[in-house]
Amino acid sequence: MFGKSKLAFLRQYLPYKSGIPSNDTVRRFFRVISTMQFQQLFVEWIRTWLSPEVVGQVVAIDGKTLRGSHDGRQSPIHLVSAFASEAGIILGQVKTREKFNEITVISELLKWLDVRGAIVTIDAMGCQKAIAENIIDKGGDYLLALKGNQSGLHHDVCLHFEQPAPASLARMSRTESVDKGHGRVEVRQCRVSILLTGLGSVILNGKI
Repeated sequence: MFGKSKLAFLRQYLPYKSGIPSNDTVRRFFRVISTMQFQQLFVEWIRTWLSPEVVGQVVAIDGKTLRGSHDGRQSPIHLVSAFASEAGIILGQVKTREKFNEITVISELLKWLDVRGAIVTIDAMGCQKAIAENIIDKGGDYLLALKGNQSGLHHDVCLHFEQPAPASLARMSRTESVDKGHGRVEVRQCRVSILLTGLGSVILNGKI
């Protein structure tokens, strides 16, 4: 219906002497094109007319599995998206069949994005030196979650805060908030270290 209603518009690009292609022809076309290249070109096209200001803003990179997207023996579709939080816009997304491929997909997604001046947040899956270097090289800052899956680094960071060196202790700050509600008391503590003594080989250009 769309093709028939837009035939005059489409004939600006191809003759379509016999009318628009059948749905079988369209299906065959979409099966043979490179989906990665198509996504990259689509993101670049979107950016020409929709480019939100991300300087000083948060760009959240996260992976989500689409419910109901499994097909027989095929596993569900997993999407990794970059979301400009303040603008409320997805800047780009890449499909992967497996969650453990997120590290590779995040690196691919970062190639397409302009994150200059932005704060890029990623969960513990993206806590990789290569990803941190990529963000810094593109002019952004990063906020990466760290969990026990990075056992060595996790231990070093815990030790850095629990038993800080005197020079590091002087460069640490701390704040705490207490909230009451819904029958419970929530205590949130935040400690920031600027002098990363002993962590220079694993933490790149930033604070923890």
